[in-house]
Amino acid sequence: MKAREEARLGTLRMMKSALKKHEVDSMKPLDEASETQILKSLVKQRAEAADMYRNGGRPELADKEDHERAIIETYLPPEASEQEVDDAIAAAIAETGAGTAKQMGLVMKAVQAKLAGKRADGKALSEKVRSRLS
Repeated sequence: MKAREEARLGTLRMMKSALKKHEVDSMKPLDEASETQILKSLVKQRAEAADMYRNGGRPELADKEDHERAIIETYLPPEASEQEVDDAIAAAIAETGAGTAKQMGLVMKAVQAKLAGKRADGKALSEKVRSRLS
């Protein structure tokens, strides 16, 4: 507030409001996993909004959304590296003994458990697991 960073202040207030809303709606205190999930959803919303603004010819609003997304991402755990993702997938496949795409759900659960505390794009993760199992 003292630094007069209006964009950052607005983003932090929005994050606090989203966390508080979820806490009130669920009627129980937030744990770290649910806080992370809420912040991930806010990042996803900002990315989708930025894409829509770019497609609609509003680059200034897209830049604002990207800036907010960058601020929110600083409060999330670090992104898992490609090597960590590959290692987690290999370990999960070996652990579950999966060999077909039908067992993808088991592998995905195991991979996500191994990557706990790290961020990973679910869609990209799913595609990598699918390519390894087919």
